[in-house]
Amino acid sequence: MLVVEDARSLAAVLVEGLRDQGMAVDVAYDGLEAAAKLDLNAYDVVVLDRDLPGIHGDALCQMITEADDRTMILMLTAAGSPGDRVSGLTLGADDYLAKPFHFPELVLRIRALARRRPFARARTLRAGGIELDPVSRTVAREGRRVELSVKEFALLEALLRAAPAFLSTEDLLEQVWDEHADPFTNTVTVTMGRLRRKLGEPPIITTTPGVGYRIMGPPE
Repeated sequence: MLVVEDARSLAAVLVEGLRDQGMAVDVAYDGLEAAAKLDLNAYDVVVLDRDLPGIHGDALCQMITEADDRTMILMLTAAGSPGDRVSGLTLGADDYLAKPFHFPELVLRIRALARRRPFARARTLRAGGIELDPVSRTVAREGRRVELSVKEFALLEALLRAAPAFLSTEDLLEQVWDEHADPFTNTVTVTMGRLRRKLGEPPIITTTPGVGYRIMGPPE
């Protein structure tokens, strides 16, 4: 997802909190930077301030809604009157939350928008005896509950969404971490090792050198 917020202190709080919830988050501090990142990356959700320098949030909202690959928009702004909300939704925003806000509510709204995105996958992901529910944040293998960390959960979710295709290390860094992740780091290997141990035997995640990782077995 992309957070577009010119108040850097608030942007830092949002990014840290959302990453703690297992989301891969990029940030832009003005409308021009946001437009450039939207051209380069496919985001599920954009959290968008309205009063932005460079390109105003209203103009950016209209640009996003006119794009072929539709990204869901949550306007997060100090303009919280009923008229402001109506005008924001009229511009094409999918949801509207006024500042100050309750962070758990923001997280729930973002996840709801991600599920509503056109061509979104089914709620429960299944493959190879694994069941993952992105809403309740639960994982089970053959009916046995598996407790995962935030990053382990996000890594497994990415693999299940891609199954039976491979995901490279670069794909996983982009989807599970963020744009600043070091491509030469071993963080994917380390997190993958912990995930495999927690999922148990027989091994369910295969590795093909030079290609990447995938879940054995087709989606169910």
